Amino acid sequence: MIKKIIVEMGMKNHEIVPAALIASIAGLKHGGCHKVLRELSKHKLVAYESGGKVVHGYRLTNAGYDYLGLKALTQREVLSSVGNQIGVGKESDVYIVADDEDQQLCLKLHRLGRTSFRQIKNKRDYHKNRRRVNWLYLSRIAALKEFAYMKALYDRGFPVPKPIDVNRHALVMELLGGHPMTQVHHFEDPAAVFHSCMSLIVKLANHGVIHGDFNEFNLMVDANDNVTMYDFPQMVSTSHENAEWYFDRDVRGITEYFRKKHNFNSQDFPTFKDITRQDNLDVEISASGFTKDIEQSFDEAAVDIGLRGGPEEDNKEPSEEDEEEEEQEEEGEEEVEVAEKEEEVNEEIASGSTDTKAESIQEASPPQKMPAEANSSDEHDQEDLEVLANVDFRPFQDEGALQHVNHHMRQERPPRQRSSNSFTSTGSTIDPRVVRHKVKSQIKQKQARNTARRIRKSGEAALVTQNRRSNMDAIKHSAGWDD
Repeated sequence: MIKKIIVEMGMKNHEIVPAALIASIAGLKHGGCHKVLRELSKHKLVAYESGGKVVHGYRLTNAGYDYLGLKALTQREVLSSVGNQIGVGKESDVYIVADDEDQQLCLKLHRLGRTSFRQIKNKRDYHKNRRRVNWLYLSRIAALKEFAYMKALYDRGFPVPKPIDVNRHALVMELLGGHPMTQVHHFEDPAAVFHSCMSLIVKLANHGVIHGDFNEFNLMVDANDNVTMYDFPQMVSTSHENAEWYFDRDVRGITEYFRKKHNFNSQDFPTFKDITRQDNLDVEISASGFTKDIEQSFDEAAVDIGLRGGPEEDNKEPSEEDEEEEEQEEEGEEEVEVAEKEEEVNEEIASGSTDTKAESIQEASPPQKMPAEANSSDEHDQEDLEVLANVDFRPFQDEGALQHVNHHMRQERPPRQRSSNSFTSTGSTIDPRVVRHKVKSQIKQKQARNTARRIRKSGEAALVTQNRRSNMDAIKHSAGWDD
């Protein structure tokens, strides 16, 4: 644990922490630092980076950062167990957790830095004027910001989840009950829900802040059509020069949603002129850094790097970094397609099994597969997410928490029906068992090749061998130069 904290300390100013720096901070003798790092690498809590980089060293993985956050929350007796994953977003993963009294809570792990969300460094001001910053550090700041928003709003009576605790990128809050608004197909009274949303927007503005992303994806509706707001990515102060534009965008988004999905069109909606300032919530939580003391410095930085995509933002030519990110996204899409094909083959193989016991278990409690996270930063992060992913089965809640859980999560889905042509055509003479055996062997061979390639790609042993070969080549080419 102490060694991972040392790597975390080094990553405040380094993307890759050199082994010499880790050893100097740790102060261990007789090669103890190297042994501990090797053990942490084996468990994928830290990763060794050497390929194509100027500096070789270690970095903290998502699994290691999760361990540090969960360890601290466990020591505080905030939580004692972690359940299933109930949500995956572009910037976070959501899990069900429980405390010592078996009370179920919600754990949100911020995952800033995914390939599909890399422009956050240019859209939000978590890092102020810094252009280069570690993604884990940004995730930590995002969690602290959201906890501050949630606590300030909860204390003022806003319909938000009750904040429990936060550590690093892990945020613990109340487990909400109800449906996300985007999944609701019918309201008993759409006008009442619409006016509740508009009243919430105006109430936020009266307290000095604008949500900035107020839409159906960040709202939850319970059985009584009461609206609860969650997920506060970046609030905007009403004193910002483009505050009216952001206010109108929130109003327009809700209006369009009710018009298109619920066939409700209202001409009675609030405007920015209807705001009557009652509180200085933006000053308390420093919403977007637009307080008076640092507004000038932030505006200067916004001109240089274009932090917020508002109406004043000009279209710029794509930079080299953007092109590299697009290439990475294309590579990620190709990997997703390959993974989906392999999953389809595995499902066909599993469906052709003649084991009646396995089939009876599957009929009794069929596992509900969820889409795995595809857009991760690199291969190490993908491995970490696969190890931590708890999405093979449906989320589990006890009897006391059933009334606070979405109804669609309680409904049993029928087992997947097997098509008649899953194995082979009627005219084929090949035994299905032979086909399954060949497909399995091909998949195993491909996995073995990928594993061997990853092992050869990085590691201290490979780096030492590379240096030895380069030295031997230099000696051979320089032999006899003084003759």
